[in-house]
Amino acid sequence: MREKELEQRQMEMAKIVAALNSQQAKLQEIFEAQDLNTRELEALYNSGELDIVQIEGHKAFGIRLVGDARNQQRIIDNTKSILKRKQEEVLEAHKKVETLKKLKEKQEKQFYKEFYLAEIKEVDDITSARFNIG
Repeated sequence: MREKELEQRQMEMAKIVAALNSQQAKLQEIFEAQDLNTRELEALYNSGELDIVQIEGHKAFGIRLVGDARNQQRIIDNTKSILKRKQEEVLEAHKKVETLKKLKEKQEKQFYKEFYLAEIKEVDDITSARFNIG
């Protein structure tokens, strides 16, 4: 039961990690778009003809990309905080599983110890019975 809970928590955490990786890739795409936009804007400035409409378009696009990058960073930060909570849940579930394993091992050792002691007593009883008969 606890192992199933641990697996479920690990699956949830894996989904969050995948989402985080996707979000970081999207942020990287935004940064690359910003770089491309900046290079194109510089190319427009360096060209012989200044096209105000294109320059304003690139500036507006650049401003939008900055906002997108901020929003994406907020999303990533939120996902990281969710991931941290999930990691704590996984750790807690793992501790429960390990505790149960140790408890089972302890009970198993106790069982074998009692079994061994009963076996020794039985052998002693058989030995005592043989000497009492003879």
